[in-house]
Amino acid sequence: MREIVLDTETTGFDPEQGDRIVEIGAVELFNHLPTGRTYHQYINPERDMPQGAFEVHGLSSEFLSDKPVFAAIGRDFAEFVGDAKLVIHNAAFDMKFLNFELKRMGLPMLPWAQAIDTLAIARQRFPGSPASLDALCRRFGVDNSRREKHGALLDSEILAEVYLELVGGRQPDLVLAPVSKATAGGQVQLNQDWRPMPRPAPLAPRITAAETEAHDAFVAKLGDAALWNKRV
Repeated sequence: MREIVLDTETTGFDPEQGDRIVEIGAVELFNHLPTGRTYHQYINPERDMPQGAFEVHGLSSEFLSDKPVFAAIGRDFAEFVGDAKLVIHNAAFDMKFLNFELKRMGLPMLPWAQAIDTLAIARQRFPGSPASLDALCRRFGVDNSRREKHGALLDSEILAEVYLELVGGRQPDLVLAPVSKATAGGQVQLNQDWRPMPRPAPLAPRITAAETEAHDAFVAKLGDAALWNKRV
């Protein structure tokens, strides 16, 4: 199962009021394991940067002035996402902005069914407890010390760790799922040979000869129909 853990930074809260996306960061997972593939793009919002937004993410109008506009990167972004599930913290916010930009370009919008909202999962699992990304990092012991300001790619990497904890960690998929690798061309290859290799030499026996003798004598007393006599 392919999933994209995603985050955006914006100029504000409402695209209908002129706010725009200024950064997208995303991390690819396959069967709950990182593939090494990421997506990261700064975007020129074609407007000024409000002071409040700058204080959150530190992206100034000057820094973004030579970056591509969304219309120049929208198709590449949509192709990267494809039909993968989108793991987002407070998905309604990011989906609203992404679909606003995709709609402006005349591209298909992302269906809500494609989103997995980690905020909703956290609130369901820990009702009444803080459910911000920082709070979940503290709960699960995820290192977020580099998070001095919000950054889309860094937040996606941190959210990927939090998400795996929310859904039970990596344990269910560590052995039984195929291992995925990202090739130079960006495609995901699966290694289906996940089963452990046989030991080069058998382990030494852990019971003594006397213990084996005592066991055989005990089984002999049980008669020929004893289950132990049928052991291989």
